[in-house]
Amino acid sequence: MRRTYTREVFGSEAITPLKPLGPGLALQALSNGPTLAFKDMAMQLLGQLFEYELARRGETLNILGATSGDTGSAAEYAMRGKKGVRVFMLSPHGRMSPFQQAQMFSLPDANIHNLAIDGVFDDCQDIVKAVSNDLEFKRRHRIGTVNSINWARLLAQVVYYFAGYFQATTTDDERVSFAVPSGNFGNVCAGHVARMMGLPIDRLVVATNENDVLDEFFRTGRYRVRGAADTHETSSPSMDISKASNFERFVFDLLGHDEGAAARTGQLFGVDVARGGFELTAEEFGRVRGFGFVSGRSTHADRIATIRDTQQRFGVTIDPHTADGLKVAHEHRRPGTTMLVLETALPIKFAATIREALGREPERPASLAGIEDLPRRCKLLAADTAAVKSYIANHCGP
Repeated sequence: MRRTYTREVFGSEAITPLKPLGPGLALQALSNGPTLAFKDMAMQLLGQLFEYELARRGETLNILGATSGDTGSAAEYAMRGKKGVRVFMLSPHGRMSPFQQAQMFSLPDANIHNLAIDGVFDDCQDIVKAVSNDLEFKRRHRIGTVNSINWARLLAQVVYYFAGYFQATTTDDERVSFAVPSGNFGNVCAGHVARMMGLPIDRLVVATNENDVLDEFFRTGRYRVRGAADTHETSSPSMDISKASNFERFVFDLLGHDEGAAARTGQLFGVDVARGGFELTAEEFGRVRGFGFVSGRSTHADRIATIRDTQQRFGVTIDPHTADGLKVAHEHRRPGTTMLVLETALPIKFAATIREALGREPERPASLAGIEDLPRRCKLLAADTAAVKSYIANHCGP
């Protein structure tokens, strides 16, 4: 922990400092790590833990992951050069921003393998789950994961909800709401865990983009997954997801957190999701508000307007995902309760949208100058589990 959360790695002693945007509203800066995205908060810790534990055991590990943009670079920068670790990262071919692609594909480290999948993020995620479910292959090739389904990642993220609360309050009886840009549900699920642990959270605000499967659920009780043809390619691409991997964890708690809830959750996310989705009963859906969840949706026009407004009024440039969170946060603010919007990435990762909104280039850290011009290492594969297994088997070492 002491080696991970330092000023040298995250830029300040506070690690996740608040950026005020007026009375009762602030951004919580989670994007000051090596890859400029909130995923660094957990990944940097996992990199240290993996190297330590593998050395202690005298073992090796092959990490398999899927990314829609930020998870991949955060995992690779955390694991690059680590002894005993190889990374096989799947990403949707051509669907990340140029900067995100450059961050990942330019890494020269021999233990990093980038696999561009001819499909959408959900195809990548489905392949990771299929490989993980093949227990014989997983054991033989020592496969582990770093996606948000990894419980250690979720636990590391819980901490910054406490950090944000303590920075925003002066007494123990105050409550704070958090607005969270949400695609895969892991980030806001960490907030759910923090609330279950007793943190005085008023509301957890789920903000989606045009891929609004989660917003639809929290408004109606219907969870309706989309296929690849119905997954929109948007200007907040890290949220272009229609199957939220961590959502089962919340639904299990919603349904009672017992054996009956486990069976019901298994039915919903097994047979029912395979058929296209499910709808909760009126009684089940009625419990959602008791867990403090509300939601909203943001479009490209919304995020452009929010980026411009935030720059003009506060002199702060935000990335498109954070803009989605801020837009929906405004819809759910309540007097007397501070609203913290989780900043998920720095603007440089999405330069095209910033240029459209503000007519200029976003600021770029000096250490990342010219990254798009570096040589790239990436293998293009079909959206096929067997093809990915074959690649791993041929490159995972003895």
